[in-house]
Amino acid sequence: MTPELLARLTAARAAKRPVALLTRLDSGAQLLFPDDQVPEALAAEAAAALRADKARNVEQDGAAWFIQPQNPPLRLIVVGAVHIAQALVPMAARLGYAVTVVDPRRAFATEERLGAEVAISSDWPDEAMTALAPDTRTAVVTLTHDPKLDDPALEVALRSPAFYIGCLGSRRTHAKRLERLREAGLSEAELGKIHAPVGLDIGAVTAPEIAVSILAEIVASRRGPKLEKQ
Repeated sequence: MTPELLARLTAARAAKRPVALLTRLDSGAQLLFPDDQVPEALAAEAAAALRADKARNVEQDGAAWFIQPQNPPLRLIVVGAVHIAQALVPMAARLGYAVTVVDPRRAFATEERLGAEVAISSDWPDEAMTALAPDTRTAVVTLTHDPKLDDPALEVALRSPAFYIGCLGSRRTHAKRLERLREAGLSEAELGKIHAPVGLDIGAVTAPEIAVSILAEIVASRRGPKLEKQ
């Protein structure tokens, strides 16, 4: 790897920007996707490798290439250390997410309630969300049912490239939420990112069932219907 390519790869990692390193096996030539000009078919393979988060060998115009995805870590930011969060945190950790729970109510946000697998922020939600800087590998879920906590977090998250944003609450609650966020200056395109009521409709009732429905929707949002079966 040339020093110039290493510098670009390091910069992409620091910016938490997904890139793929493409190495031509017969010559050792390397390209960085999507930064460098790449043949269309090879670019499609690189994009698929990033979605699948899995390296692959491909052939392009008679040349063998190795594609190595360089994705930022998967993260889940949960606003509200409620009962659903207690069920959601360990499940998300098993799926490979680094989980942060944001709740300024220190009596709720404790390691005793949430476990050792989670990072806890007691900052006000908008400040915490700004510091955490959601990226394209970040999912955000708000669970408090309290507009004073959920809305500030959403105002930051909806302006970020987070791949999933879900909010607990009924359709009626969500309609009121949308009105508040419009008044706060959020655009219709930004509001359209919200999944609400949060989670797939599987008839979930208990906190663990709701957690399952949320994670299922996060996985569906991340993987997408176009993902190849491996």
